[in-house]
Amino acid sequence: MIKFRFFKAPRWLIVSLLSALSLLLVVVLTLLLFPWDRLREPLNRYASEQLGRRFEITRHLSVDLGRSITVKLDGLVVANPEWAKNPYLIKAESAEFEMRLWPLLQGRLELPRVLLTQPEIGLQMQADGRRTWALSSDTSDVSAVPKVGALTISQGLLTYIDSAKGADISAEFSLTPEDNALLPLLYKADGKWHNQRFKATGRSGGVLQLSRNLQQPFPLEINVITANTRLKAKGSVANLADFSGLMTYFEIEGRNLAELYQLSGVVLPSTPAYKLKGQLVRQGNRWTASQIDGLLGSSDLSGSLSFDTSGSVARLSGKLQSKLLDFSDLAPVVGLAPSKTKPSATKGSVNTRAAPDRSQVRVSQTKQNSGRRVLPTIPLDLERLKAMNADVTYNAVAIRHVKQLPLDSGTVHVQLTDGVLQLDPLALGVAGGLLSGRMTIDANQTPAVFDTHFDVRGLKLNRLFPTLQSTKSSLGKVTGQISLAGKGNTAASMLGSASGNLALVVGRGELSNILLEFIGLDGGEVIKFLLRGDRNVMLRCAAVEFSVKQGLMTSTTLMLDTTDTLITGRGSVNLANESLYMVFNPEPKDGSILSLRSPLKIAGSFAAPTVGVDKLALAGRIGLAIGLGLINPLLALAATVETGPGQDADCRQALKAASRQ
Repeated sequence: MIKFRFFKAPRWLIVSLLSALSLLLVVVLTLLLFPWDRLREPLNRYASEQLGRRFEITRHLSVDLGRSITVKLDGLVVANPEWAKNPYLIKAESAEFEMRLWPLLQGRLELPRVLLTQPEIGLQMQADGRRTWALSSDTSDVSAVPKVGALTISQGLLTYIDSAKGADISAEFSLTPEDNALLPLLYKADGKWHNQRFKATGRSGGVLQLSRNLQQPFPLEINVITANTRLKAKGSVANLADFSGLMTYFEIEGRNLAELYQLSGVVLPSTPAYKLKGQLVRQGNRWTASQIDGLLGSSDLSGSLSFDTSGSVARLSGKLQSKLLDFSDLAPVVGLAPSKTKPSATKGSVNTRAAPDRSQVRVSQTKQNSGRRVLPTIPLDLERLKAMNADVTYNAVAIRHVKQLPLDSGTVHVQLTDGVLQLDPLALGVAGGLLSGRMTIDANQTPAVFDTHFDVRGLKLNRLFPTLQSTKSSLGKVTGQISLAGKGNTAASMLGSASGNLALVVGRGELSNILLEFIGLDGGEVIKFLLRGDRNVMLRCAAVEFSVKQGLMTSTTLMLDTTDTLITGRGSVNLANESLYMVFNPEPKDGSILSLRSPLKIAGSFAAPTVGVDKLALAGRIGLAIGLGLINPLLALAATVETGPGQDADCRQALKAASRQ
């Protein structure tokens, strides 16, 4: 038989344990049944003294004890510091919050859950770091800011003022009466953000997650309207305090992408009106806009961009492309005013005015254009180049509506580092060839300093001047180099101060003969052209070289050599005042009658150049013809017979001039 022996505790130990349990039970019952309302007034006085401003539980206080402390307040008023615009930090009909005991004993206030009924919330932050929600007499003490987890608002008002960010926002919250709504909290806001006026409406989940990530993402919708921008977004976020875990689809449209700098801090180029959509995600300090698709002006745009704020200077990176770029959409980027189209007359309307004399119209237009500037004069916003760094690649597969410029395609790698902008490489498909090189703009100097170098390869003559029908049958390719450096804050001032050189060479090919004959005023050949049509002549060589100093381009080589004609020239182009003076001397190689071989002048402004022959030289030839004609009309033709003394130009010298770059 097995016998069990039980430990027999000493009587004193049993009495001690029973006493301890009884005391614990008394303490628990006391805490559970404690009339917490009696502490309301002492607590109001103590909190007001510690905060240096009014703190008051106006009606009732209760506390529930457990693994965490739950405090319920019937009526709550917490005043703002005297410097704040809004008198109340919080004024609520009722409040309930969960409080962690251990952080509280260490002097930190952690509130995993806060419920406010009909609150008025006034948040304000000063440029010196003071903030109304720092619960201390020293409102610049960041450690005095309570850590709030989930915030639930049934209905209420909120104001937010931040002088450093140019923010002054008023928001109103309310719960939808719909049962089981996925987005029960409705809100609307208006005011200023970065000193830009806006209005916003939207919906969200009923619990605002402020300082910890939810296992289930918090849903939200928002519609924002500013003076020139509209934004719609729908998605979710894990943490509203810093928007971490944000994933939303967006649609945005506006007047100019550059205007988003005020709202987002992202430096974007000036553009025409845009309409884009995509997906926006935030992971840590990185914002990523992917699946971008839409229009800039008439040009399509797609790709992705990332904006990283983890470094001392924010950085934008990404890749963008356009299948078809409308060239007119580039005007704002380079500082040109957007093209303006005049409305046409209403269909069916009757014009009772007499048609003006065309010659008078041309004279009037020339006078009007003579004072007009051609080079872009709109100041480039160079200060923004210092606001962030960038590494973005853009590619345009095709370019349309080029008009005077025969651009086919383009690609550029944009690098922005500490205020220095580099376009390297910058490659443009031009007239079936390639214009490639680099450009650097240093915005750290005043005015900004630029440096550029381009190589010209294989530009086709028959596509180089798309507005001139007479060049369509020409054959040949242009090769050369362009190097310029200068300073300025507009494209016009940069070119007006530039120094460097330019050299272009065309090898063997064919040219439209009518061009050469009109330049030489070769009446015989023009008559033949009018009777039998145009024909091409063999191009032996052509070379152009300019030295550039302080915006003044001075020709060192101007030569075009064909089997029919040798044309040489000289002159200058002033990029500072947009004027030019060029003289071309044609020397026909074939014997031709009716030739009034005289220098051809091109002079005037870029906007309204004038083209004509040297009147003195031409008058001499005409005078000789008239004098001989008085003796014998047949002898008048003799004065116009061209014996063709022109010689073949040495193309090697022109090639050497082009290769010295």
